[in-house]
Amino acid sequence: MKKTPPGILPVIAIDRECGKPLNRQIYEGYRDAIVERRLRSGQRIPPTRGLAAELRVSRLPVLNAFEQLLAEGYFESRPGAGTFVASSVPDDLAAPKPGTPARPRPPRCGPRLIGRHAATLRQDIGPWFKGVGAFSVGQPPVDQFPWDLWSRLVARRSRSRDPELVHYSPVMGFGPLREAVAEYLRTARGVRCEASQVMIVGGAQQALELSARVLLDAGSSVWVEDPGCYGVQNLLRLAGARTVPVPVDAEGLVVAEGIARSPKARAVFVTPSHQFPLGVTMSASRRLQLLDWAQSSGAWIIEDDYDSEYRYGQLPITSLQGLDRDARVIYVGTFSKIMFPALRVGYVVLPTDLVRTFVAVRRATDKFSPTLTQAALTDFIEEGHFARHVRRTRVLCGERRAAMVDALRAELGADVAILGDPAGMYLTVALSGRARDREIALRAARERLWVAPLSERYLSRAPRQGLLLGYGGTDAAEMAEGVRRLREVLDPARQTSAATPPRAAAPRLQRSRTRASTSGASSSVH
Repeated sequence: MKKTPPGILPVIAIDRECGKPLNRQIYEGYRDAIVERRLRSGQRIPPTRGLAAELRVSRLPVLNAFEQLLAEGYFESRPGAGTFVASSVPDDLAAPKPGTPARPRPPRCGPRLIGRHAATLRQDIGPWFKGVGAFSVGQPPVDQFPWDLWSRLVARRSRSRDPELVHYSPVMGFGPLREAVAEYLRTARGVRCEASQVMIVGGAQQALELSARVLLDAGSSVWVEDPGCYGVQNLLRLAGARTVPVPVDAEGLVVAEGIARSPKARAVFVTPSHQFPLGVTMSASRRLQLLDWAQSSGAWIIEDDYDSEYRYGQLPITSLQGLDRDARVIYVGTFSKIMFPALRVGYVVLPTDLVRTFVAVRRATDKFSPTLTQAALTDFIEEGHFARHVRRTRVLCGERRAAMVDALRAELGADVAILGDPAGMYLTVALSGRARDREIALRAARERLWVAPLSERYLSRAPRQGLLLGYGGTDAAEMAEGVRRLREVLDPARQTSAATPPRAAAPRLQRSRTRASTSGASSSVH
């Protein structure tokens, strides 16, 4: 008999300072998720003990909230199985009331031709992205992945000899996987979507590339975060677009600066939940400001939500797309950052009126993603293995991050300035004085330490010096040794760092304060 998978924790905002009882906040969070159809009829609810642990509250307010939801008919209890969203909740519960006027939308952009500018692509990405091991950025904890289980799922699908898995498949992707992805995103990320809007792609990079092909003309102005991601910068060069660097501060993308530099930009590429590489989270006010600008100017927002599952000491941040009421946001995510990089399975959630255009462009490039892998991934999600893997690795990565922070402070002193929020699978530290992060990173690579220079991520002429240190793929027990070796690599740089005291053996890292400078703007990063 197929087991019912464990429930996924929906996005519930808990504010301990607002004066509203916790049980009422939990009740309203679930009620709103059901009314807005982020939770659907028959969907399983997490056990009260697990939910209380996730929300970091006692079990009592959770029990009180569940009793109220059961009494009002939002939940139903099934003996021996658990608690579920009531099957009697109508699917059109959140439909607009008759006569409600539709909010006018700006005109849509059709498919676009792009020119090829391969000669302008950035080729030198440095050795730090070519190695696997200590501090490699972008490495999930593959040492903890359930390989035996995954092998059985793939083998089971292979033995089925299902013709659907070996012939041409729908361009949008394997239907059951799209259903599973839509349910997961509605519940865990607050994304407003149906399976019909989900396209399965070969990783987030392909989703971003398709977005550029569909939305941009040669010469189109596009906002990009500064500092930001190589991949996006290269895609925009390939499209012949004009990149507009917009600084990032402690609240994320500085929207007012973007408007000042290019008020009629065609699109913006952002990482609002965990900005790469500074690690900050876009504030609510900035998110609303960005959505208002996109709605009024007819621009598109491409939201890259690549590692939002990993936050430590706080609840996950709801997606920017979940706040969008004007269908201006294209939402991009990937399983490769959670499971293993070679999986190459991602997804893009499209506004409904862009689906046909994306399908046409996708069909002209690679037709569809490997169906056998999609089918095995569907089983991995539906049988509850994915939810368990996320919970387990979230705890593990939190421990690895804490071990790295402790080791940095033990080896380099209490002045370590760690930028951004406790989230993701890497952290960034700032260098002070005349230390040059690229030189340090090259020396580290010769010692098989894969730290990446922060300055390489800037488009502006005055980049900040710092190091990106990945911890997702480094065991906590090995962290202290890795940081000790990094300290030895830093030693030669003291002669070029005017800010290093004579007694220090390494370039001094900027002192951690509540205010620090990012991309020329004052920011609060920790």
